[in-house]
Amino acid sequence: MKVLKAIGMNRCIGCLSCMITCATVNQSDHSILKSAISIKTTGGLSGKFVAIVCQACKDDVPCAEVCPSGALIKRPGGGVSLVKEKCVGCERCVTACTVDAIHFDYVSLLPIVCKHCGVCTRFCPHKCLQLTEGA
Repeated sequence: MKVLKAIGMNRCIGCLSCMITCATVNQSDHSILKSAISIKTTGGLSGKFVAIVCQACKDDVPCAEVCPSGALIKRPGGGVSLVKEKCVGCERCVTACTVDAIHFDYVSLLPIVCKHCGVCTRFCPHKCLQLTEGA
């Protein structure tokens, strides 16, 4: 399984193309609030950009471990898959994520979890994001 890595963030210009693409493809919404990846600045306009993205935990997967309904399933190679029909909207996964990579959609009442699909990598103009082998 492939996992998303932000390995070239020194080249990031903060265009947010990755966020818009993620939200559009995975949530059918053009709002960056619906993206599973977040691009933030480390200090105003002159700071560098960082990507907050699922780290594809392998052994200890806090978000899946706290899920009371079993809606988050460990993926081979790291990360989780969301089974929407099982989710009860408790938001425990959001608070359990050690890197703040899970967001909650208050319209659908579901967490927004990175699928490691790689669509964001195809729309990053400076190749800041890459899909790599997970295991």
